[in-house]
This record gives sequence, structure tokens and C-alpha cells, in this order.
Amino acid sequence: MNRNKLDPREPSELPRPAGGAPLSPTPSPVMAGFKRGYDGKIAGLYDLDKTLGRGHFAVVKLARHVFTGEKVAVKVIDKTKLDTVATGHLFQEVRCMKLVQHPNIVRLYEVIDTQTKLYLILELGDGGDMFDYIMKHEEGLNEELAKKYFAQIVHAISYCHRLHVVHRDLKPENVVFFEKQGLVKLTDFGFSNKFQPGKKLTTSCGSLAYSAPEILLGDEYDAPAVDIWSLGVILFMLVCGQPPFQEANDSETLTMIMDCKYTVPAHVSSACRDLIDRMLQRDPKRRASLEEIESHTWLQGVDPSPATKYSTPLVSHKNLSEEEHNSIIQRMVLGDIADREAIVEYVSFPSKLKCSVICCSLYNCHKTCCRVCCWVESTLCV
Repeated sequence: MNRNKLDPREPSELPRPAGGAPLSPTPSPVMAGFKRGYDGKIAGLYDLDKTLGRGHFAVVKLARHVFTGEKVAVKVIDKTKLDTVATGHLFQEVRCMKLVQHPNIVRLYEVIDTQTKLYLILELGDGGDMFDYIMKHEEGLNEELAKKYFAQIVHAISYCHRLHVVHRDLKPENVVFFEKQGLVKLTDFGFSNKFQPGKKLTTSCGSLAYSAPEILLGDEYDAPAVDIWSLGVILFMLVCGQPPFQEANDSETLTMIMDCKYTVPAHVSSACRDLIDRMLQRDPKRRASLEEIESHTWLQGVDPSPATKYSTPLVSHKNLSEEEHNSIIQRMVLGDIADREAIVEYVSFPSKLKCSVICCSLYNCHKTCCRVCCWVESTLCV
């Protein structure tokens, strides 16, 4: 089956009914103020390794932190290929990922800017994405397992919406397994944006098979409602093993979405079927709210984040002792970020320096180490 996966750096080219024109976000200025680095060994902190994935504008690579050995995923974005619209999407992705801090959302550790590339240093999953997992289960997952995963996705989206962040590209490809933590985590905020309750959004974006009808029409839309539609598609896929709207071509798929025609297999329980039906409503006003989803009978008794021992935020801001400051400065010098005099000058001006202590579990030796990332611009602090 065609995954129909759109590159998150580009506005989607979705077929639309007559009168539904794609809309573009307001162009953002070229991003400035990120930590500067150079290719190969990024800012002296990361060694790039094999390629994990590739898109039109971005390549995702495995990388290793040179001091701690911690493995991360690095999204390498070619800035020379970005137009103003793509730059706007990238700006929103970074802005929203810096804002969200949740056990079921992939961490953005830091952003490094070079002359031609932008590097997003991301938390690395260890179990692949949910789409590939679903494709190994022709008739879908058993409902107990589906509940476990779906509850975590709902938990993440509920958190985002409380921060007034809408994802707008929810799909199994953007859910990553962290098997050692016992979690699934949401990633790829390339189409995300901030929203104000009661105010409509206008940008048409996302992937056809998962997009709400109002987005495909090019109408103004209520931000939370489009994520809830996509949640309905994801739940259908989890328990059925295939998308509810997937025809031979995009035009037929579009028609099925607009008519809201889908068939739930007989093996799906009535409670699960009811929850799917309440999310896949053609009229966004009739869709279940996140509160109604979380309290639905089908999800009762499910712990959305079972691995609580790994749920401590990875980033904390605190007052550091003189010894800790000296240790941080020495690490920065060893990392060839700046000489000691320049770093001390920044330390003298707290508004220009914030320190984030990122704690990463070393599962193989059951220890915890601290990786200190120091940004010389306050806007870079996660």
C-alpha cells in the first residue's frame, strides 16, 4: 500500500473539490540566532553516522554525542532548497517542538545552524514507526494493545492542545516506538502551529488519507477538530490494519472522505466502533472532544504512560553551583564552542546564557548521565 507520506517541509499538494484552493502560511523571516556549527562533526558535539530516512529537503541521520556517547537522531535540513513557505513550516516546527515537553512527544534537544544546513537534534526511537508496525498486522492489533498505544497518542495531543498547539499531520508514520521505555511518541511537527481558542485556522496541509474534510475543502477550520479526525483514522488503522479511506487513486479517496464512508470490520468491538464513529464525523461540531475521548468507555482503565520511571522531563532549568558552572565551561571549551574568556563574558550576562541539563538514561549500564547543552542565546533554551 502506498504510504502517501508527504515531506514535512513542503505544503501538501492535496486534490480538492472545486473552489477549495491550497492556502499558505504567512512567510517567516529566515531563522537566525541558532547555535552556529560546521558540517561533519556538528559544533564539535555530534558525529554523524548512517542515514535513517530521507525527504525532499531533509535527511535524518543517526548521530552520537562525542562526550557521552548518547545516540540521537539528527534531522539535516538543506536551507538552500527552502522557499518562504517551507521556511515558515520549519520555523513553526522548531517553535512548537521547543514548547512541548511530554513523555509521549519526541524531544528536540537543540538546534544548530550552519551556512547551508540546519540541524535538529532529536531524541532517538528504538522500535521504528507505527505505520510499519500496523502493516505487520493484517487485521489490526488486538484491542488491548491498541488501547495502550492509542491512549498515549491521545495523551500527547491533549497536552499539545492545552498549550494551544495543533499538530495537523497526525498519522502512524509520525508515531515512533521507544521500546525500552515502553512508550510511543509523537514526532514531526512540520505542520504544527499555535492557535487561539475560538479562532479559525486557514492553512491546508497534511496527508490526504488522514486529513479532515474541512481541510480538504480549503475552508477555515477549528484547530482541535482536525487533530481529532486524524485520531479517528489512527484508531481505525490500529484495530483494522488499514486506513478507513484508501482507494485506488487520490480522487476516489477524496470522495470517500468527503462522504465519510468507511466500513468497520465485524471483529471490532462495539465500544471501539462507537469511539471511531464519534471521531470520524463529517461535521466538526459533532466530533468528540478530547475530554470525551479520554473518558470514553473503550479507554477506561488504560494507563496512558505506563513507564512512569522514564517520564521525568529530560530538560530542567536550575541554579547551578560554581563547580557546576566551571564544569560546563570546561565542556564548552573542549567542544571548541568558544574559548574560556568568551564564555565567561556570556556568563556575566545571564540574559544571554541559559543552561539546560539534559538527563539521558544509559539503559545498558543502568546509570544516568547528564549531558549539558549551553546556548548563548536565550531563545535557544528548550
